[in-house]
Amino acid sequence: MQTETTIIASRRRALARPFIKFFKDNAAILIGLLAIALLIQMLSGSGNFLGGLFFKQSNIMNVLRQVAINAMLACGMCIVIILGGIDISVGSVIAFSGVIAAGMITNYQLPVWLAVLGGMVVGLLCGMFNGFIISTTPLPPFIVTLAMMQIARGFAYIYTSGAPIRTMYPEFYNLGTLFVWGIPIQVIYAVVIVAFSIYLLNRTKMGRHIYAVGGNREAARFAGINDRRILFFAYSYSGMLAGICGVVLAARMFSGQPTAGDGQEMETIASTVLGGTSMLGGQGTIGGTMIGVLIMGSLSNGMNLLGINSFWQYVVKGVVILFAVYIDVLKKRAKDVKSLSKNIAAAESPAPAKE
Repeated sequence: MQTETTIIASRRRALARPFIKFFKDNAAILIGLLAIALLIQMLSGSGNFLGGLFFKQSNIMNVLRQVAINAMLACGMCIVIILGGIDISVGSVIAFSGVIAAGMITNYQLPVWLAVLGGMVVGLLCGMFNGFIISTTPLPPFIVTLAMMQIARGFAYIYTSGAPIRTMYPEFYNLGTLFVWGIPIQVIYAVVIVAFSIYLLNRTKMGRHIYAVGGNREAARFAGINDRRILFFAYSYSGMLAGICGVVLAARMFSGQPTAGDGQEMETIASTVLGGTSMLGGQGTIGGTMIGVLIMGSLSNGMNLLGINSFWQYVVKGVVILFAVYIDVLKKRAKDVKSLSKNIAAAESPAPAKE
């Protein structure tokens, strides 16, 4: 019979097991994040580690504030890439959603809650369009979302005539500028969305089906999984998150900008792949993706602290994307070789003798 102490110890081990697995699975990128942070701290202090700027509380909060939008977008992107797809329309959907929300307040004097809802619905509808076309036609996700990228950006420019829509209502801009107990409010949004996305992928039937379809769509279909419904949900979710980000970004900038989110899709994809999500589908976690988000955010912040020209920052991010995808391909190749070796060994092993 177990004693109370033994029961408590077993419960603690059970609670710690997911965290231990997380650190084991993401040890390489965690070490990479730590190395980047320590290097920036050293360089920003001109060789004096303690005099560096990176680990200052104000800078850490600034990094978290900067990565909040990317973190929310990356949750949707992670699910889409696990399914073997891609969504390059999220940057344009951010702009379209933001100008719609700002316009509903400034141009039509509608309530703030309705404008926020309107921006979210615009993002959701864009995602639903992507999901419907991708799940019902043979068109590649890259082409469909490329078309939506152009459509959404075009509508953003048409709606605003190319000029920002200012919104000076405190009820609206507080949604992007408020601090709660010293924490930027968009960081709180990001934490809620990340927590929900982790629960969705790891604790629900939908999450299990997402991994099944991403791993082998044909096998999932034969197992009775509605792969079209899964694809439709994934792109709709990605679009809705882009809509939320569009509203938050418009509130933070006090205006709906038709140029908002330009290039954001590339940073989100890079963060997702850096976090271990395979571009070939079937593999990835929200936790790993968040580490990738922090790596990209730390790089951007570090280059700003070191005074590196913004043009060179594009070059660095491009190299990071290329490196991340290359590592992903090498990991996939190594996994395939290992699997093939096991199959050959199993085939060559002698059959057990019959008695």
